[in-house]
Formats: sequence, structure tokens, C-alpha cells
Amino acid sequence: MKSLLAVLLLTATLSPAGELKSLKAGDAVPAFALKNYDGKEVTLEGVLKENQYAVVMFIATRCPVSNAYNTRMAGLAADFAGKKITFVGINSNKSETVDEIRDHAKEHKFGFPVVKDPSNVIADAYGAMVTPEIFVVGKDMKVVYHGRIDDSKKEGDVTKKDLSEALTALLAGKGVSKEQPKAFGCTIKRLGE
Repeated sequence: MKSLLAVLLLTATLSPAGELKSLKAGDAVPAFALKNYDGKEVTLEGVLKENQYAVVMFIATRCPVSNAYNTRMAGLAADFAGKKITFVGINSNKSETVDEIRDHAKEHKFGFPVVKDPSNVIADAYGAMVTPEIFVVGKDMKVVYHGRIDDSKKEGDVTKKDLSEALTALLAGKGVSKEQPKAFGCTIKRLGE
């Protein structure tokens, strides 16, 4: 059943040319049930049952761009903890093991689960292409923000904190800007590549 679901999710996100299509604000997201590095299952529905928004972050252990954001990701998760917003990291890179993900998450003191997407099914379903790439999902299972964390790999050069501003606007009951900046980073290493 899960493999049929995976095929249906992938088929739904392919363009007529067979290329992945990234979800954008307003698009419905597919649910997921993936295992955290400690073996516990994390589901999108479960996360949203307790929270107003889920910040789904496609991240990596070996990508220098994603790693440049480790402190910022942990900080954002801590800043928004207890405000009905939760964070979930998803690792879809084919060569990064669960043990590597566990060690990386512990080393960087991530206060959020980091799940393994072993066949990059969820990355394909969301159309995630790089790490880090962010999708903020509301209780209605629709994307409200898709893009980057901020505008610079180097923390000292940041001039626009896109994700933080979007989450703050959502908490204030305001809409998120329609101009959602494209994520940048390392390409997700998929099966068959």
C-alpha cells in the first residue's frame, strides 16, 4: 500500500515533461509518516494535531550550505517553541545514513525531529530540490510559505530573515508575502542519480 501511495504522490508532482514540480503557497501537501533517527514515527498529521503550523525543512548532514544553517535552524525552532509552530527536518539524501543523521542532530543540538526519507519519496512529492529548503504547512495541509530561511549562507551577511518574518506574520494573523524567495543550497542526492 505504501509503495502505491509513493507512486501516486510522485505522479501527482511530475510535470508533463516528467520533471519534479515544487509545491507553492496554496498547494495541498501530501501527508508523511517517516521514522526519526531514534526509530519513532513522525507524521505530519500528528505534528499538526498539536500545532497550528509545521515547518518542514529538507536538510542534509554533508551539504556545506545546509550546515551553515545548523545554528540558525536550531535557534528558530527554539524561538518558536510553544507558539503552536513546530519544526521537522527531513533528510532525503540517498547516501546519508540514519546513524549519520542521529550524530549530526545531536552534535548540533537540534530540538526537533530529523526523519529519514529513504527513497526520497517525500522530497519528490514536495518537489524539494535543495538543502536547506523550507515548506511551512498549515492545519489545512496547505503550503503557506515555500522558500529559504534567509538571504545569506553567511550568518553575518543576512539582511532578510524570510522564514522568521513569515512565521511572525502568521502568528500575528497576517498573510505571508506572495513573493517567496527561492531556496538555495546543495542538490538533494536522489536514488538513481
